[in-house]
Amino acid sequence: MTFHRIAVCIPTYNERENILAIAQAVREALPTADILVVDDNSPDGTAAIVHEFQKENPWLKLHVREEKKGLGAAYIDGFQRLIAAGYDIIIQMDADFSHQPKYLPHFIEEIDKGADVVIGSRYVKGGGTENWNIIRRIISRGGSLYSRTILGLHQHDVTAGYKCWRAETLRKVIVGDLKLSGFGFQIEMSFRTKLVGAKIKEYPIIFPDREKGVSKMSGKIFKEALFGVWKLLVLGHRVFE
Repeated sequence: MTFHRIAVCIPTYNERENILAIAQAVREALPTADILVVDDNSPDGTAAIVHEFQKENPWLKLHVREEKKGLGAAYIDGFQRLIAAGYDIIIQMDADFSHQPKYLPHFIEEIDKGADVVIGSRYVKGGGTENWNIIRRIISRGGSLYSRTILGLHQHDVTAGYKCWRAETLRKVIVGDLKLSGFGFQIEMSFRTKLVGAKIKEYPIIFPDREKGVSKMSGKIFKEALFGVWKLLVLGHRVFE
C-alpha cells in the first residue's frame, strides 16, 4: 500500500456517548491516520471529552465551532483545515457507528487502484442496511433514485455520507459556497463530484442504525433535500460560484 497522510473528519453534535469509541475504532483500522472532530459546540460536552482525551493522544484533533450551522458547513470547515494541513487522503464519516471503521482499509486500497473518491454504498451488490423500518428504507432508496434521476448521476447511493477522497479532488469539489446545508449537502457533493469528472468507486457497506445517541434527521432536512436537487439542476456548473 502506498504511504499516505490520512485524516478522518468526523462532525459532531451531542455525540458524547460515541465519540471516543469511534475515534479509537478508526485508529485501530487505520493506525497512521489522524482524526479531526469538528464539534458544533455540543451542549452535552462532546468537545470537553475529546479535549481531555487528546492530551495523551495527539492523533486526535478538535475544532469547536461557535454554533450549529449544519452538517455541510461543519464538513467544509474540516475539509479546508485538513487540505491546508497537507493530508493527501481525507475521509468523512459519522460518529454513531453507522459508518463502520472496518471498511476504511478497503477504501484506501481503492484509492491506490486509481479512484478519486470511494463511496461507502448501501445500494450496490453486497451493500445494505440493518435495523431500519420499511418507511426509512423507502425514503432512503427513493431519495437516492429521485436525486440520481434528476441530476443525471451514475452512482447508486447519492445520499451516502461515508466517503474517502483524494485531497486534490476534494479541493476542486468544495470550491465556492454550498447551496445546500443539511443532509442535502451529501447530494450536492455527489453532483459536484460528477461536474469535476472525478473517478468514483462505490464500495459496498452494511449500514446499521445507531445504537447510542439521537438521530439528527428531521422533516426540515428531508424537505431541503427534496427541493434542493432542483436548485442544483438549475444552477448546473454555477454551484461552484
